[in-house]
Amino acid sequence: MTLPVLAVTSGEPAGIGPDICLDLAFADLPCRCIVLGDKNLLQSRAEQLGKTITLQDFDPQGGKPERGILEVLHIPLAAPCQAGKLNPANAAYVLKLLDAAYQGISDDLFDGMVTAPLHKGVINDGHASDHFFSGHTEYLAEKSQTEQVVMMLAGGGLRVALVTTHLPLKDIAAAITRPLVESVTRILHADLRDKFGIARPRILVTGLNPHAGENGHLGHEEIDIIIPALKQLQSEGIDARGPYPADTVFQPFLLKDADAVLAMYHDQGLPTLKYAGFGQGVNVTLGLPFIRTSVDHGTALDLAGTGKADSGSLMTAVATALEMARHIDPRS
Repeated sequence: MTLPVLAVTSGEPAGIGPDICLDLAFADLPCRCIVLGDKNLLQSRAEQLGKTITLQDFDPQGGKPERGILEVLHIPLAAPCQAGKLNPANAAYVLKLLDAAYQGISDDLFDGMVTAPLHKGVINDGHASDHFFSGHTEYLAEKSQTEQVVMMLAGGGLRVALVTTHLPLKDIAAAITRPLVESVTRILHADLRDKFGIARPRILVTGLNPHAGENGHLGHEEIDIIIPALKQLQSEGIDARGPYPADTVFQPFLLKDADAVLAMYHDQGLPTLKYAGFGQGVNVTLGLPFIRTSVDHGTALDLAGTGKADSGSLMTAVATALEMARHIDPRS
């Protein structure tokens, strides 16, 4: 049986990405994890952390390495890197990691990608692209020419997807449209079915306003947009229920009959999830023509090189990508 092969991008070199990727050398996982990054950086960080690890060049024809060996696809840094010290000169390097992972998937070398955290600010400061870099999700959607993707986080027994992602609060109400609610829900439903093996996904949808608009007294988005969208989706056979007030949708008696919650915006849905499973959560990009998962935390510059970084979320992200790969290809 062929082992699944996952590309793991090591992310911002000054952050904890390289640190947590090193732990993959000691993880007992039924797959091969290929870390994309600078071998010299990984070696020096291992020495800094007191970890004895052998770095081995990635061989597409190879098998699973022994414990203590980390497979690496070497991509050189643009400038020297010190743990905890951002350097905009390495912005292009971080994007090269994503480009290489995507190319490897396109070439059938990898079955999916797992991404360690990057720092959006330093990428934009480094002018590594011609336009504003808003995150992994948007970059990979553009790279793969995917018209629409959906951000979903999972952890603590919850799955929470978002209708809108990284928008200022003042712009969210205008961004919530009936076509958007419908298309996001369809993507969520399809990937829960096809990539997570849930035959009939059950989705709880929040309202936008407090108390889900309270029958129009606290806003009309529920009446004008969300409820009509849900009626259309239900007519298509999609089990999307709501709209529920966001402050009560996470009650156990509701969640026990649900496979995912769809929230209208970032800080409506994710605080509860991160409280329930921070450090063990995973970010999944739905709608892409390939598997992509990520950690649920940032670069944690203050922890880089200290030995205090927790690799739990990375391990969960790898396990989730592996689960998804098995549903897409049951032979793996």
